[in-house]
Amino acid sequence: MKSTELRAKSAAELDKELNDLLKAQFSLRMQLATQQLTNTSEIQKVRRDIARVRTLIGEKARKQ
Repeated sequence: MKSTELRAKSAAELDKELNDLLKAQFSLRMQLATQQLTNTSEIQKVRRDIARVRTLIGEKARKQ
């Protein structure tokens, strides 16, 4: 997910996106714990996406 795509979203959409990413991260962690996860790089990708979304939420909050 690119930051340009995220910048076009509203604060409510970013909150929903963050919630979805946190659920995905939880799911990946559970798959890792039960040794069902084959592509472990997905965890890092989701963590970076979460950081991007949280950064943009903070930027939008500071602008207002």
